[in-house]
Amino acid sequence: MSVNDQPSDPRESTVVDNVAKQLLVDGKWRPATGGGTFPVEDPSTTRNLCSVADATSDDALEALAAADRAQSSWAAHPPRERGEILRRAFETITSRHEDLALLMTLEMGKPLAESRAEITYAAEFFRWFAEEAVRIDGDYTVSPNGKGRVLVLRQPVGPALMVTPWNFPMAMGTRKIGPAVAAGCTMVMKPAHQTPLTMLALGDILTEAGLPDGVLNIVTARGAGSVMRPMIEDGRARKLTFTGSTPVGRKLIEQSAGQVLNVSMELGGNAPFLVFDDADVDAAVDGAMLAKMRNVGEACTAANRFYVHDSVAEEFTRKLTERMAALRVGRGVDDGSEVGPLIDADQLDKVVELVDDAVTKGARVETGGSRGDGQGHYYLPTVLTGVPASARMNREEIFGPVAPITTFTEEHEATAAANNTEFGLVSYVYTRDVQRALRISETLQAGMVGLNQGVVSNAAAPFGGVKHSGIGREGGKVGIDEYLETKYVAVGGL
Repeated sequence: MSVNDQPSDPRESTVVDNVAKQLLVDGKWRPATGGGTFPVEDPSTTRNLCSVADATSDDALEALAAADRAQSSWAAHPPRERGEILRRAFETITSRHEDLALLMTLEMGKPLAESRAEITYAAEFFRWFAEEAVRIDGDYTVSPNGKGRVLVLRQPVGPALMVTPWNFPMAMGTRKIGPAVAAGCTMVMKPAHQTPLTMLALGDILTEAGLPDGVLNIVTARGAGSVMRPMIEDGRARKLTFTGSTPVGRKLIEQSAGQVLNVSMELGGNAPFLVFDDADVDAAVDGAMLAKMRNVGEACTAANRFYVHDSVAEEFTRKLTERMAALRVGRGVDDGSEVGPLIDADQLDKVVELVDDAVTKGARVETGGSRGDGQGHYYLPTVLTGVPASARMNREEIFGPVAPITTFTEEHEATAAANNTEFGLVSYVYTRDVQRALRISETLQAGMVGLNQGVVSNAAAPFGGVKHSGIGREGGKVGIDEYLETKYVAVGGL
């Protein structure tokens, strides 16, 4: 083991050592076929935390077979008990809050304060869907001609394939697993290769909570295609849910067409942040810090393009620049750290390219604009002004701590610029004019709008986008619908 592989704190080793590093198939932890593994990196130091099982296509199909075998019995499981399993898992997550937050910070990089917030947020999906499990309803009505009855049932879709991203490694898992468990669907979960440990810990928690063998299967793999494509094309899976980039989502939708899978996709974003002349500028800056810097900017909901009215642009830019420049960059486990590393070298290189492209085309750096010091994948919190429309970052997700500011004069300019993207996940609006607030909220082409607030995520609310930002909704009352089919029974002889 090299010096760079040595953990800096014994507690870090303990939380990593306590996680199973194998595949969860049919209720049992086992190695990958052939014994293959891949490393998990700490992005703040680039050292290897551990290695986990690297699943093969045979492993994936075995996991799908286990889910298929368990489907009928799990669908018949009492809804109340399905909810109780989720409730017990919620309680366990809450009791292990600190260890789970540390584990997440080690493999993903975000500051501990943010990991703690994610653990709380993630647990809420289990509590919410524990309550929804007993509220799956149907319908019974008289036929319009009075000669029969219309009976409508809601039944589980069937075995679901799940792919989660690295940026919110627990919340994106519970947001999918919670409604699937509540609805009576079995699952095969493929977590991102950068952050498998949090999902493996969650699998152990659900097993402890009493989830039957085969209901949740977890396959970790360095590459997604080698394990996902065989399962998508197999025919036993009936549902595919994915959170990640739009290009990957398109490929998965194409692959799913052969088996006509039920798909739900939470894809990329290019969120505009609009600040109007009547906005509370201090509140807008507070909201901007949340919308931009949550998760080090590595979020599909992150504010990607700032459009600020000419009359308040100077004040907004000055105050935002001061706040961004004052942020403390460092390892997420360090006291006082507010900005951790980006997830890996590729993501760091992309942020560098996007900023360099904007500057080359005329943007000005107000603060930051360069890599951070140290071995990790750090980029300094950055504010850019005078960003031209031709800059790549106006079209591509930055996924980093960079706030590009453009000014506008008329309301229609701001909304036209905000909608000038193939994406439509979330938009942010700051104004004190109620009529404008409602008018703009209706005009913006987005699945969600943050109105005078910089965070929209809420387990009790439907999360999802329009256009190339996805298909379907997760969370809220409609979240369980993604895992239910509607069956109509025509009742005659009455």
